Amino acid sequence: MEKQICELFAGVGGFRLGLNRLQSGWKTVWFSQWEPGARTQWAFDCYVQHFGDSVDINGEYHTCEDISNVDKHSIPDHTLLVGGFPCQDYSVAHSLATAEGIKGKKGVLWWDIRDTIIAKQPPFCLLENVDRLLKSPSKQRGRDFGVMLASFAEQGYSVEWRVVNAAQYGAAQKRRRTFIFAYKDNTAYHQKMANFNSEEIITEHGFMAHAFPINGYEKFRSTVMPKDIVEVSDTFKFDFEKSGFMRNGEITTVKITEAEEPPILLGQVVQKFVDEKYYIPSDKMAKWVYLKGAKKIPRTSATGHEYVFSEGPIAFPDPWDRPGRTMLTSESTLNRSSHVICDAGTGRLRLLTPTEAERLQGFDDDWTNTGMPDRMRYFCMGNALVVPMITRMGKVLDEVFADEP
Repeated sequence: MEKQICELFAGVGGFRLGLNRLQSGWKTVWFSQWEPGARTQWAFDCYVQHFGDSVDINGEYHTCEDISNVDKHSIPDHTLLVGGFPCQDYSVAHSLATAEGIKGKKGVLWWDIRDTIIAKQPPFCLLENVDRLLKSPSKQRGRDFGVMLASFAEQGYSVEWRVVNAAQYGAAQKRRRTFIFAYKDNTAYHQKMANFNSEEIITEHGFMAHAFPINGYEKFRSTVMPKDIVEVSDTFKFDFEKSGFMRNGEITTVKITEAEEPPILLGQVVQKFVDEKYYIPSDKMAKWVYLKGAKKIPRTSATGHEYVFSEGPIAFPDPWDRPGRTMLTSESTLNRSSHVICDAGTGRLRLLTPTEAERLQGFDDDWTNTGMPDRMRYFCMGNALVVPMITRMGKVLDEVFADEP
């Protein structure tokens, strides 16, 4: 099977970079990256500077357009669909005769993935989302992920998922993300997995078990999902654990203990004697100390209820002997979540540089140094995935594709 990738919600190219690093023949045939409301498409420009643009099957360029307006049938054929898409409300409207059964909530990007799957029927899919996807929404836990699984089942796919903390598998950042691996029931890989039950796939023989070995697991739980996606949206609730498998609408999930590989420590990625603009000025230090410290603040809710808002302290500065904390799109701004470190040369407190942010995500140095301002470099890294996790999964994909006719 040819290794042809379609990359949706491509950002600055983390999926593509992670697979390209294997040098095992992966080829991206088309991608899409568009930031709604942005006057300048910084991420798209960065992606194109590294990889070039892609035409559709009509020889036209539609890679920097709203994906909901793109004709999915015009996307080139591919064998692996990848993408890191936003966590949104995946509820669906009731059946409409003119909408092929369901009508997804407008603006929810999952339906563009589903439409691409329906139009192109890729044998394999590898998607990324935040860890809270499995628990949303709070009033009907598990519904959103259930809608996704039902969409895959409807199209003849089996699905594995795993919440991965990148620092547990050798990366420089404590970043938990849900990875979803789906494969068509007519693939050789599906026939191979048919020899194992769900528990064996999750713990030993499946895709995720090979990419991210585990140290142990607790009691398995199972359920059968309604076949109708609207019914799933209306009634389905399930407490998904961070590892699981779905085949023929039958779901098995289990709480696992991740294996521990030595992470890259924050001290291993820091630079020395950086530009003065990254250092914390003395007149801002008191604010930083307050934001990072423990708090107990009396508050009154909109209904008049009085309560105490409290939060614990965050290490200040961030220690060198641990991996970095989860990086957000607000990195480097004056807020509680931004990293503050001791400069390796001067010993003064400062923010991360854009290059250090790239290192936390496993990108090459200066990957986003393509003309975009620093604030957008941080934003793009806060939105990105940890590239070495893609390379790990790519090694398993190489084995999977080698067995496909």
